[in-house]
Amino acid sequence: MEFGLFIQGYCPGEKSRDPRAEHAAFMNEADLCVLADQHNWKYVWVTEHHALTEYSHISANDVFLGYLARATKKLHIGSGIFNLSPRVNHPVRNAERAAMLDQLTQGRFEFGTGRGAGSHEVGTFNIHDPSSTKAEWDEVAPEILRMWKTTDYTFKGNHFAIDKPHNMLPKPYGPSHPPMWVACGNPPTFAKAGSLGIGALGFNFSPIGDMKPLIDTYKDAVAKCTSPLGDYVNDNVMITNAVVCMKDRKKAREIAMRPDRGYLFSLVCLYHDTFPKPPHAPVWPAKPIVLDEKMVDAAIAAGALLCGTPDEVAEQLRHYERSGVDQLVFGFPNNFTDDEARECIELFGEEVIPQYDKDPVHRTTRFREGARKS
Repeated sequence: MEFGLFIQGYCPGEKSRDPRAEHAAFMNEADLCVLADQHNWKYVWVTEHHALTEYSHISANDVFLGYLARATKKLHIGSGIFNLSPRVNHPVRNAERAAMLDQLTQGRFEFGTGRGAGSHEVGTFNIHDPSSTKAEWDEVAPEILRMWKTTDYTFKGNHFAIDKPHNMLPKPYGPSHPPMWVACGNPPTFAKAGSLGIGALGFNFSPIGDMKPLIDTYKDAVAKCTSPLGDYVNDNVMITNAVVCMKDRKKAREIAMRPDRGYLFSLVCLYHDTFPKPPHAPVWPAKPIVLDEKMVDAAIAAGALLCGTPDEVAEQLRHYERSGVDQLVFGFPNNFTDDEARECIELFGEEVIPQYDKDPVHRTTRFREGARKS
């Protein structure tokens, strides 16, 4: 398995109404990415969300990723996601942004795509039927790849058109293109991602055990893919989860049981209204679930939480390894203090990751290098 951070500009409570606190959140999350770059982590995914108060204040993730491009050396930086709806981002702009980030990082960019988090977000752009963006993604995704390969690009489709030949610049770094991914909030999308030969970004509500059938569905489909959407098959499933890895076991469990720990989840349940979620899930402003000792143990056993010392967390990861997931990504900082977030990233990076990820080369780099040789 490989490991990464998930960054979104989380500004709970009063922070959402204080520009200085908002700024501090952005800078802190950027610093955490730089720290991860120094401690064996391989990926960071940065959201593109719009008008999702408190939950995610990063709307211009290409700007944030550009900031990280100069500040990091090995970390692959990914759009989690770029919205491909032409009503949100024109396809030419998405092609330009992705290629520029690929250039600035010298091939460290991961091109995560999607259609938006839910009805409230896409409603920002007067999209009143979220399902209408499915056909847009299907039309736009292959066209972005065509824009990168041609110098005289034209297109006439149902959702956008380029009437006269144009050369979309820049082109991606090197002879191939960034690894392509799609956000998978619903089960059918996992099979679709596999059939297209692109990575699956599993932004999920479920413990890892419940995700295994979806991972298996993806793996079955990608194994049969003979005509991938891009130049190569990006055989990759990324799943999001939670980790609290501290030197002190008691402290790790105390963090997991804090009253504010579940607040972020209640916001996820509010805004991601097109994703299936458990019937007991608290939707903001409902009070978040507060864990007790038995609930922490149950969450660990179910694969919904990694919590404890590095040795404990490393053992808990065996369950995740058996699921077949390729990349495990954790949301930061959630309810960590700055010092706690740094301790977790450093400890997990130095004492846990080397037990599971022994290849210094990124999985996506190996796929992309394969395309370069063909």
